[in-house]
Amino acid sequence: MGICDGRVVIVTGAGRGLGRAHALAFAAEGARVVVNDLGTGPDGTPAGTGSPAAEVVAEIGARGGTAVAHGGDVASAAGAAGLVDCALDTFGRLDTLVNNAGFLRDRMLVNLEEEDWEAVVRVHLTGHFLPLRRAAAWWRAEAKAGRTPTARVVNTSSGAGLLGSVGQGNYSAAKAAVLGLTLVSAAELARYGVQVNAIAPAARTRMTERTFAEAMAAPAAGEFDAMAPENVSPLVVWLGSADSAGVTGRVFEAEGGRITVMDGWRPGPTADKGARWTPAEAGGAALGLLAKADTPLPVYGAE
Repeated sequence: MGICDGRVVIVTGAGRGLGRAHALAFAAEGARVVVNDLGTGPDGTPAGTGSPAAEVVAEIGARGGTAVAHGGDVASAAGAAGLVDCALDTFGRLDTLVNNAGFLRDRMLVNLEEEDWEAVVRVHLTGHFLPLRRAAAWWRAEAKAGRTPTARVVNTSSGAGLLGSVGQGNYSAAKAAVLGLTLVSAAELARYGVQVNAIAPAARTRMTERTFAEAMAAPAAGEFDAMAPENVSPLVVWLGSADSAGVTGRVFEAEGGRITVMDGWRPGPTADKGARWTPAEAGGAALGLLAKADTPLPVYGAE
């Protein structure tokens, strides 16, 4: 018996890395898991044959768990619909959606092609929105039928979405937008029994190992592997369980053994003239306020 015993959980991008770790962790806690993965390379292009989703399903089965593979594109309406329908047709219900799928196409802004901008925003942002919309429609219907669910959504943002990251304008923008989507959906869906939270994880995956090769290196034998994806999954499983009742619209950083609640934008120093400022007055007021404000954290990769 685990904290997700009997729940049905979807994890997107679950063939490798963080998604695989989440899927295995949910199954270990008693969940029946829909393992989604399109099977692409780290940049979203086709990557050979075989199904990483099927491999994870087999791994869950070998450990005594229950799972089913789904290979659809979650950033398409048809793929997102098929994903939710897969959970409903196979297991008869859906309790938790973990939006995790994504890939990178890093470039400095002046070299960033429109195609690479759109591809990254599509998978990270639209790939969150479409499965969430489909799942929310089913949960709303359940609530209106008198069967209010204990539903959970865990979205995946990033430190790049919180602070920005040099060379990752497309990824940073998409991950920042995921935070906005999280806040809005948490407010809109609460009446239907749905809680929505986001994580900003740091771990060794295909997406990070080239960008942060030195920091992401595996430790010596016997040492705690602070960058293992499995370190992030316990928080995700808890957020996806009924035990997280009352927690919604929040953002957590998770890395190694550290969990941090992120506060987000809050009003800082304020000046109110009570009338319209001149440009010179507005500038003077702004400089005075900046002198009182906290210094912002640096963008990742900035000198």
